[in-house]
Amino acid sequence: MSHASMLKARRQRQKTKKLLDVAAKQAKRLAKQALAGPAVKKEKVKKEKVKKVKLTKEELGMQDAKRSSAGAGKKGAS
Repeated sequence: MSHASMLKARRQRQKTKKLLDVAAKQAKRLAKQALAGPAVKKEKVKKEKVKKVKLTKEELGMQDAKRSSAGAGKKGAS
């Protein structure tokens, strides 16, 4: 057997071995998936958007009054 034919035989053997290994891995993966059963997708939960409520004029006035009284107290203390 010549050196070239030996190398050719080795390359062919490596090629077939790789193909067999890949096929074996794929078969193993498919068998594992078959045992696991059908995949169950999780349902997406939609979050409810919270709308910001605009304050009425009365409520805005009350807030301003609180701010001004709180601000005045702090200014006088310092």
